Amino acid sequence: MWSLITITISLILLIVLALRGFSIIIIAPVVSLFVMVTNGFPVLETYQETYMTGFIGYVRNYFLIFLFAAMFGKLMDDSGAARQIANLLLRIIGKDSKYKVLVAIMVICAFLTYGGISLFVVIFAVLPIAKPLFKELDIPWHLFMASFFTGIGTFTMTMLPGTPSVQNIIPTKYLGTTVTAAPLLGIIAAVFVIAINLWYMKFALKRSEQRKETYAGMTNPDKEGKEGIKDIYEGRALPNAIVSLIPPVALLLALNIFKVEIIYTLMGVVVLTTVLFWKYIEIKKNTLNEGAVSAVLPIINTSADVGYGSVIAITTGFGIFNEAMAQIPGSPLISLFLATTALAGITGSSSGGLGIAMEALSSTYLKMGLNPGAMHRVAAIASGGLDSLPHNGAVITILVASKLTHKDAYKHIFAVSVIAPLIASIPMLIAAVLLY
Repeated sequence: MWSLITITISLILLIVLALRGFSIIIIAPVVSLFVMVTNGFPVLETYQETYMTGFIGYVRNYFLIFLFAAMFGKLMDDSGAARQIANLLLRIIGKDSKYKVLVAIMVICAFLTYGGISLFVVIFAVLPIAKPLFKELDIPWHLFMASFFTGIGTFTMTMLPGTPSVQNIIPTKYLGTTVTAAPLLGIIAAVFVIAINLWYMKFALKRSEQRKETYAGMTNPDKEGKEGIKDIYEGRALPNAIVSLIPPVALLLALNIFKVEIIYTLMGVVVLTTVLFWKYIEIKKNTLNEGAVSAVLPIINTSADVGYGSVIAITTGFGIFNEAMAQIPGSPLISLFLATTALAGITGSSSGGLGIAMEALSSTYLKMGLNPGAMHRVAAIASGGLDSLPHNGAVITILVASKLTHKDAYKHIFAVSVIAPLIASIPMLIAAVLLY
């Protein structure tokens, strides 16, 4: 019981320190140290053998994926191809009503992330489009988070089969599955989460209108002045919009139709994007260098999380947690879902929590005779609920980039990226239990 208490305290410490702005690279070793000391583990040996084994194992398995994905995103961004795709989708959907604008932003973000472009690239590609639209139609800026997080952090991240997100790739390393594992389960969850969030966006918009909220009257108004966010593409030659679609479509075809391994797929689209858009990139060396460097922080952050989880996994408290999960009545798929959800919430990271769950639990659940494909989809979807709690790194980064605060807009993130995925998981779990 004492061990469980120390794990709980370490979780509270992790959340509090994250909300105070400390990097997970600092926090994870600190809270791991607390767990080591309070559980009587030898500090140096546990750091070297347990924490760093988890840390290095994650880097070994996923560094190349992060590297080529980041380079692909940077090439799409700096060339203007991502912007051209966003403009094309906006023209198709329309912008003649406030609700249409919210839906358009959601669709743009979903298409870009499903096409393999990092959410950290998407935010900077979409912001210069979204802000003028919200200003022109007088939509309160905090509503941007509802459409943005629906597009980048729900159905394209964990649910839809074939998505190239790291959350959909991690289970393949442990379960021998493919990125299209248990497609029906993913589609069920995706349909429900989209429906819930489309309703929520309409509800939130109506409520803001009833409160007579305006773009200019926000708690945290546009700090960019009359001109808004500077559009770095203004006055530049940009690639054709249809040609801009080629790399993300090629990525999806290679990964899902031709079943090319994810690293080869990403390497191929990096080369393809470079060839297609080289002349549109202003400072070519910087694009390649910055793309590569931008892969480092996300994977180090996640690896630090996984290292912390590795320390947690050797405590007696974690053994108690596992036993409690195993004793949950019903299908073991339910306990796998709950365990993965809890771990994603503890770490504040979908990929970190999923990595820990797969490392610690996958072999146990496979021995129970569970279908690997169902395990893949259930665990992936489970990682995308409680991960978006206030201490999540992406939540903090995107709020800062959007010049919003938790007070301004976190309620929308919580609704669309925590509550909606958890609700959508219920019919998915029912189908998983009945079909698998």
